Amino acid sequence: MSESLMQNITPIGLLSAAIRRERERLNLSVTELAKRAGIAKSTLSQLEAGSGNPSLETLWALAMALDVPVSRLISQPSRQVQVIRAHEGTAAVSEQGNYAATLLATCPPGAQRDIYRLRVQPGEVKLSRPHPPGTVEHVIISSGRARLGPADQPQVLSAGDYISYSADREHVFEALEPETTAVMLIEQG
Repeated sequence: MSESLMQNITPIGLLSAAIRRERERLNLSVTELAKRAGIAKSTLSQLEAGSGNPSLETLWALAMALDVPVSRLISQPSRQVQVIRAHEGTAAVSEQGNYAATLLATCPPGAQRDIYRLRVQPGEVKLSRPHPPGTVEHVIISSGRARLGPADQPQVLSAGDYISYSADREHVFEALEPETTAVMLIEQG
């Protein structure tokens, strides 16, 4: 899928297509899926039509009824480099309103993940050699600012921002402020 086409897909459009795809995969009618999920048929029809604003509980109920992780219903198509700023992403909000979850990345089947907490000071750029083929790094900046990503395409991120990129090529991390901290997840499949 082209980058420009991916940018035109709305979160509700992705959700709509995913619900329909998974419902049809199981050969379920709208009525049957609504019953299994414990939601109104009209709610499900609205979601499949690309309208509505489902609560986190509705998403979980649909995922359970479809026997898929919630991430399969709301994840974006994969990209070579993906940046999600702290204020971006589609949050699924709980019916109580005090809890929101924003999916940043899904784990492909058979993948292995390691999670690291980073503390980096300004100075020399950390240049990392390529990891094994298929390795992806996911980084969330906790505090400070950093320039990171593929060596030929680094991005500047601030606290709360997220990036993922192929780490099977040279990649860099450079703190732009003292005491920059981050969480890094390395995924190998």
